[in-house]
Amino acid sequence: MPELPEVEALREFLDTHLVGQEIVRVLPLAISVLKTYDPPLSAIEGAEVTAVERRGKWLDITVGGLHLVTHLARAGWLQWKDEVPAAPPRPGKGPLALRVVLASGSGFDLTEAGTTKRLAVHLVRDAGEVPGVARLGPDPLANAFDRDAFAALLAGERRQIKGALRDQGLIAGIGNAYSDEILHAAKMSPFKPVQNLGEDEITTLYEALRSTLGEAVERSRGVAAGRLKAEKKSGLRVHGRTGQPCPVCGDTIREVSFSDSSLQYCPTCQTGGKPLADRRLSRLLK
Repeated sequence: MPELPEVEALREFLDTHLVGQEIVRVLPLAISVLKTYDPPLSAIEGAEVTAVERRGKWLDITVGGLHLVTHLARAGWLQWKDEVPAAPPRPGKGPLALRVVLASGSGFDLTEAGTTKRLAVHLVRDAGEVPGVARLGPDPLANAFDRDAFAALLAGERRQIKGALRDQGLIAGIGNAYSDEILHAAKMSPFKPVQNLGEDEITTLYEALRSTLGEAVERSRGVAAGRLKAEKKSGLRVHGRTGQPCPVCGDTIREVSFSDSSLQYCPTCQTGGKPLADRRLSRLLK
């Protein structure tokens, strides 16, 4: 799933390639992709793109005074085309979900692999009309998001750290991959309860969060949209690397599987050398 660093890189790419361009056609190809119907997509045809913003893991394209707001979900992606094919695409064929054509002849496709269709496109008058945007917590790379702001968010939390970091209503933009990376950098167990964090540990976690996301954004900056997925994977130290050696200590990276996802961690770096228990127990094996 694209997370804050990749979506920020897409925002920067689109800011360069899309702003100032006129949209001449918007073609929804998958029935499931469009979540709103008023205003219709035709309302932005003939209008100019004036801004591209990132809201957590959402892309917000301002065009003709309206907002085309997109969430790429787990298997979605944006594919830029310097020249959009002249032949109209066939609905229901392949991963193509929506196509945007510009007056210049360029444009982009929104695609989604797999059978679970969660990619979402909203056309609204205000981005806050999108429920997923309205509930977002603060952006962790915002200037105002300092250590004290982070500590205030965690106050009263009783969840495990992994779950808290992934909650978009608490902090916007962090998903499964970067929560693993942040916790590895902080040398903390994903199952540790937030209420058990001391002041020094909150500081350590905050610094790991900012540095991990900041470094990922810098690695992605300037990378072409088509190469961002590979860039993300190459920069991960533990996530998606089950069975490989930890780049810090050399221990074998382990995994805890859930019904629709998994987490990866290093026992030596994060859990005192002990493997994590089954997900239903949510505690260390003894």
